[in-house]
Amino acid sequence: QVQLVESGGGLAQAGGSLRLSCAASGSTSRVNIMGWYRRAPGKQRELVAQFSSGSSTNYADSVKGRFTLSRDNAKNAVYLQMNSLKPEDTAVYYCKAVIAVLGNRLDYWGQGTQVTVSS
Repeated sequence: QVQLVESGGGLAQAGGSLRLSCAASGSTSRVNIMGWYRRAPGKQRELVAQFSSGSSTNYADSVKGRFTLSRDNAKNAVYLQMNSLKPEDTAVYYCKAVIAVLGNRLDYWGQGTQVTVSS
């Protein structure tokens, strides 16, 4: 089991910045993938950024150059620095962790944190 607790959402103006944090606890040593997804009003949940096994980092095209994913392994935490925010970044942001072993996959989600960007 992995527990995820997000923080750092809120209200920002267009062009502003916010930093999201996700703290993991539990079986964190087994986590292969960890990152952030978001769900905008009326849309499906989509990948924002994630660390994958092998130390690769993936970003959605819509956030490349504006958002930066980082982590602190000692704290079992990942962070999403969001700069140059746009109104279309408004969404509930979810932290996700994946444990994938021998063909089995377990997905864990945080409770979500609201990000609202005003124009």
